Amino acid sequence: MSRVFTRIVIVLLCVSWAGAACGQSAGGGNLFESLTRASDAETRRASSANPDLSKNGDSHTLQPGETFTLAELEGPGAITHFWNTIASADPFAGRSLVLRIYWDGNEKPSVEAPLGDFFGVGHGATSTFDSLPVGVSSYGRSRNCFWRMPFRKSAKVTISNEAANYGKVSLYYYLDWEKLPELPEDTLYFHARYRQSMPAAPGDYTLLETKGRGHYVGTVYSAHQVRLGWFGEGDDRFYIDGEETPRLRGTGTEDYFGDAWGFRQFHTPFYGVSLWEGVYPGDRVTAYRWHLVDPIRFRKSLKVSMEHRGSLYTDLGVATATFEERPDWLSSVAFWYQNPVVVSEEPLPPPEKRLAPYRVLSAGELTMRAKRAFLINKSERGVMYAPGKADATIEFDFEVAEKGRYQLSAMLLPSVLGSRYQPLLDDQEIGPEIDLCNTGADWDWYRLDLHDLEPGKHTLKFAGRGASPLKRSKAPPAHAFGMNSLILLRLEDMEGYK
Repeated sequence: MSRVFTRIVIVLLCVSWAGAACGQSAGGGNLFESLTRASDAETRRASSANPDLSKNGDSHTLQPGETFTLAELEGPGAITHFWNTIASADPFAGRSLVLRIYWDGNEKPSVEAPLGDFFGVGHGATSTFDSLPVGVSSYGRSRNCFWRMPFRKSAKVTISNEAANYGKVSLYYYLDWEKLPELPEDTLYFHARYRQSMPAAPGDYTLLETKGRGHYVGTVYSAHQVRLGWFGEGDDRFYIDGEETPRLRGTGTEDYFGDAWGFRQFHTPFYGVSLWEGVYPGDRVTAYRWHLVDPIRFRKSLKVSMEHRGSLYTDLGVATATFEERPDWLSSVAFWYQNPVVVSEEPLPPPEKRLAPYRVLSAGELTMRAKRAFLINKSERGVMYAPGKADATIEFDFEVAEKGRYQLSAMLLPSVLGSRYQPLLDDQEIGPEIDLCNTGADWDWYRLDLHDLEPGKHTLKFAGRGASPLKRSKAPPAHAFGMNSLILLRLEDMEGYK
């Protein structure tokens, strides 16, 4: 009974906030009350729909280096919903595609962030989670946000494909907005800004510094860990209106994001961890906190920062520190509303500097051997393999130039035709079996853990282990396998790794 009551309270809170903060399109109280009143607002949409209504090609092709304008809107108005999905060979497209929004004719953006980070998942990773203003579904492929973004004169929304090595991107989008007769004089403008420190510099990590009047409404915070141990002993700190001592002081990173005693992956309407890989070097984490019912008010200025302290361990599990500054690679997006409008003055780091020094090896370019195969297909999207035999194997050779500890990952293709495969590195089993049977069909990131490698040739093998228990078809299993790329990260190349 208490669990049911808790869910009811959460729903009521969500509805109440939605009406107060993003459901008032033309006056009115809560979300449902506004639906009972006539409005002078005009509902409009900019989208990637084909102008020819008889055709199905509904995407825009975004070339490398291209900036595409999704919409140029004439105010007064308010953006109410933004959905998008992409098709790309880039395993880090969430970091290399950049969203920018310009208000009222400004030449510089007030919203500027990598697409994935803006939608709550850092590192260019893909992950599924639900929250009140932002949600990501379809294995990380479908992104929605409902931030209300008012503008008095105009709005311009762009996306840039800043990756140079992965070819074109197919972009699908809806941008829903309202044309309004007027806006209240005290209307605040929506802002979002990406920052990073890779590796973290000494002292607190600053998420935002701004001048004006408004309220802070959200944080997306990502850490790429380079040392074994817990990264999140640092406290959140909010300096309001020029105060030298933070008015709001936290008790730990996970506490600020609504968790306790470390992290694990979870999601709620207002807080959660959208990505959690663990506490080992090379592991990635993203957490989010939305201040929707508890916005941080400021009248003159605001500074938001986070300590980056935590524990450190040796490979043998011996603690060498419990509260020390860590050199993890940090990045964030701060979300806030304010007047006057402010813009991003510093350009974002180039896409290769927004990621760890990964080495991405296209599967189609690797030396490959397959046994018991009746179909092998190579393309720009990778290697497709349908052996039809439960004990089939496929293997890929790759070269390592330097000795070191490597994190191995692979972009594989789960599908309805997939089955179980055991990964092996140099004929030694690594990790558990991978089940590639799935009702969908799109590339996904599979971690193959950490390995100490010598210079020279190594072989990654996938050995068939039979049909998946998830298989529903009565047809014989095809045991299909697909690999887009092998991704190597030498931890010694990450500054701060020991």
